[in-house]
Amino acid sequence: MPRASSSSSVTSADYERAKEVWICTENKQVMTAAVERGWNTFLFSSQNQGLANEWSSLALINPLFVEEGDILDVEKIRVAVVRKVLSPEDVQKLHPESEQAQIVVIDFADWQVIPAENIVATFQGSQKTVFAISRNLSEAQSFLEALEHGLGGVVLKVEDVNSVLDLKAYFDRREEVKSLLSLEKVVITGVHTAGMGDRVCVDLCCLMKPGEGLLVGSFARGLFLVHSECMESNYISSRPFRVNAGPVHAYVAVPGGRTCYLSELKAGKEVIVVDQRGRQRTAVVGRVKIESRPLILVEAKIDLDSEIHYAILLQNTETVALVSPHPGDGLKSPAAIPVTSLKVGDEVVLRTQGGARHTGIEIQEFIMER
Repeated sequence: MPRASSSSSVTSADYERAKEVWICTENKQVMTAAVERGWNTFLFSSQNQGLANEWSSLALINPLFVEEGDILDVEKIRVAVVRKVLSPEDVQKLHPESEQAQIVVIDFADWQVIPAENIVATFQGSQKTVFAISRNLSEAQSFLEALEHGLGGVVLKVEDVNSVLDLKAYFDRREEVKSLLSLEKVVITGVHTAGMGDRVCVDLCCLMKPGEGLLVGSFARGLFLVHSECMESNYISSRPFRVNAGPVHAYVAVPGGRTCYLSELKAGKEVIVVDQRGRQRTAVVGRVKIESRPLILVEAKIDLDSEIHYAILLQNTETVALVSPHPGDGLKSPAAIPVTSLKVGDEVVLRTQGGARHTGIEIQEFIMER
């Protein structure tokens, strides 16, 4: 049986597995949107053969039919089973290896709080492929990410085309995270005190490791990798969830190849966490703190003979640092350089990109930033 792969995966650092999406709907617009996004496996009730035939004449789809707890293909061959879970006791009764089909679809019916972690734990290590019926993006995301590994896929049961678009956008963000970002080595050309300003601390819902931080810059054409506060200091305990990112006007990289202003971040928004090598992942903002603090202006160039320069303003304190292009082997070659120690000639990493932006999206337009 052809299987509809999303071509994206939701992964932890050591786990990659393609997630699959099937669609259950009677809405033609939903069907069209799903097919256009590469999802062509559709579930129909056994009484809905006519709709399946109609849609098969319009698009290349893989119709499957739900009949008395089984999922059958057009030749009446069982390809999956449906298991309804109406109570916590039903979860405990699930026995993966006793199932007769290779694919098991879990239906939680009208549960308000779905125990996604329990289902993932039950089937972890099983050779079965497990789907869960999801009625919105939030449910789908829970099943795809629970316990880091998630289930093998979801059956998106919706009548609203926006649900399909939201799920595809979610997969696109996760696909983006799998690719390495190209980072440039830049040379510091100036370090100057710059008076007071409103700076933004970004507290994430995850921990960062040495070499990781956020891409931030005064100009959209170049974003510096600002290190997290994961390193111990003589004056303050480490806060590996925090990046003291810069003033409110600065750009910060967010998923989808976009930027937003630091002042626009708030709890629940997503940002891109990047490490020294360009590996990236998405992270959720838990809190943003804006306070008036003394600032320092850092300027840099890729080519010292070029007129193109890059700049960032940061709080003037030793807990704020820029990531070095070097791997970090102690005092001689630190992974990050505190701004209080930064000097002309030091090297840090930078992400270059198009400078013209409209609502955070890169556009082709002449722009001058200085």
